[in-house]
Amino acid sequence: MLGMFVPVIALAFSATAEAKWVASWAAGSIPPGPKAASFSNQTLRQVVRLSAGGNALRVRFTNAFGATPLAIGAARIVFVGDDGKEIAGTARELTFGGARTATMARGAPLLSDSVKIAVPARARMAISLYLPGDTGPCTCHNNALDDTQVSGPGDFTAGPFEPAAIVKDRAFLASVDVDAPGDAATVVAFGDSITNGTGSTWGGNRRWPDQLADRLSARGGRVWGVANAGISGNRVLGDGTGESALTRLDRDVFSLPNVKTLILFEGINDIGRSYAHYQGEAAETQRLLQGRLTDAAQMIAAYRQIIDRAHQHDIKVFGATIAPFKGASYWSPEGEAARQEINRFIRTSGAFDAVFDFDRALADPADPASMRADYHSGDHLHGSDAGYTAVVQSIDLKLFR
Repeated sequence: MLGMFVPVIALAFSATAEAKWVASWAAGSIPPGPKAASFSNQTLRQVVRLSAGGNALRVRFTNAFGATPLAIGAARIVFVGDDGKEIAGTARELTFGGARTATMARGAPLLSDSVKIAVPARARMAISLYLPGDTGPCTCHNNALDDTQVSGPGDFTAGPFEPAAIVKDRAFLASVDVDAPGDAATVVAFGDSITNGTGSTWGGNRRWPDQLADRLSARGGRVWGVANAGISGNRVLGDGTGESALTRLDRDVFSLPNVKTLILFEGINDIGRSYAHYQGEAAETQRLLQGRLTDAAQMIAAYRQIIDRAHQHDIKVFGATIAPFKGASYWSPEGEAARQEINRFIRTSGAFDAVFDFDRALADPADPASMRADYHSGDHLHGSDAGYTAVVQSIDLKLFR
C-alpha cells in the first residue's frame, strides 16, 4: 500500500509546483489604533482592481495584527463591471481546504483554495466576507481610496446588499493571486501614501501603481502583476503608520508569489518628521522623539539593507528618488538638504539595479524643491491624477522585460 501512496503525493506536488502565481492585487496592513473598526456577525464587501489576468485566482486573507483567532463563515468573489454591477456567471464561493468555513490563527494569513476561472487583466472584483464572531480591532489597510461596505447582522455573501455602514479601510485582505500565463512575474511598489495613491480620484484606480499596470498591460508581452505595498504615513526606519519598511519587508514583499522586481519609493515621512519646524506642543513631542529621528546616512544604510535582503531573494530593486515637498506642512530647509543628499545616493551610488527619477518627473522647473502645481493634490506633498501619470510616464518599460 505504501508503494501505491507515494506516487500520488508526488503527482500532487508536481501539479502545484507548475502553477505560475503572481500577485494581481495587494495591500499592506497596519496594527490597529484606538479607532480601528471591529465587526461581529456582519458581511464585508470590498471591490479591488486586479492588474494581471490569468486562468485561476486565490485570495490571501490576513489576521496579522489580530489579538485572537478570526472565524470566516463564508467568502465569495464575483467580477463587477464599471457600473459596479455583478457580471453574470462570474460568482464563485471561496473554500479553504475544501471547506466553506475557516479560522485564521492569531497573527497569521489564510490562503483560499484556487478558483478555476478566466481572469481578465485589470478586472474589477468584489470580495464578500462573512465574519460570524467578534473580530476585535481590524487588521486593516488604512486609506483604501475605495469604500468597504458593511452589512447589518447576518451572512450576505450571496450577492449585493444595502450597506448599514461604509468604512474607508481594507479589512482582512492581503492579496489576490492569479495563475498567469508564460513567464509572468510580480513587481511590488513599496512605499508610503504617495504610492498608496493619496490625492488621486477616490475609487478611480489612478494611483501610480494602477497606471503602471495599465501601461504594462497595454504594451503586451510578459505579464506583470503589480502589487501596491504603499501604506499612508509609513516610514523606512521608524514605526509611523504601520510598522517600518524594514520591519514589514518580509510580510508585504517577500511573502508575495514570484516577485522579480521591487520599486522602492519611500522616505519622505522619515525626512519630514525628523526636520520639521513644529511649534508649541508638537515641538515638545518632536524633542522627546529626537533620539528616534533619522538623518540621511541612516536612510542610506536602510536602503542598502533593503537592497541586500531583496537580492537574497533574487529580486531586482529599482530605486525611486524622493519627490519634492516644499510647501508641505513638514517641509524645512534642513529636510530639503537631507532629501537632496539621499537622492544623490539613489542616482549615483550604483546600489540599485535601476533608478526612477520621480523627483524630476514631479518637480516645478521654476522651483525644483516644489512639486509642479498641477501635479499635486493641493497639499504640495501628494500627487494628483496628472502627477501620478507623470510618474508612470517617466518609467522605462524596457526594464520590465
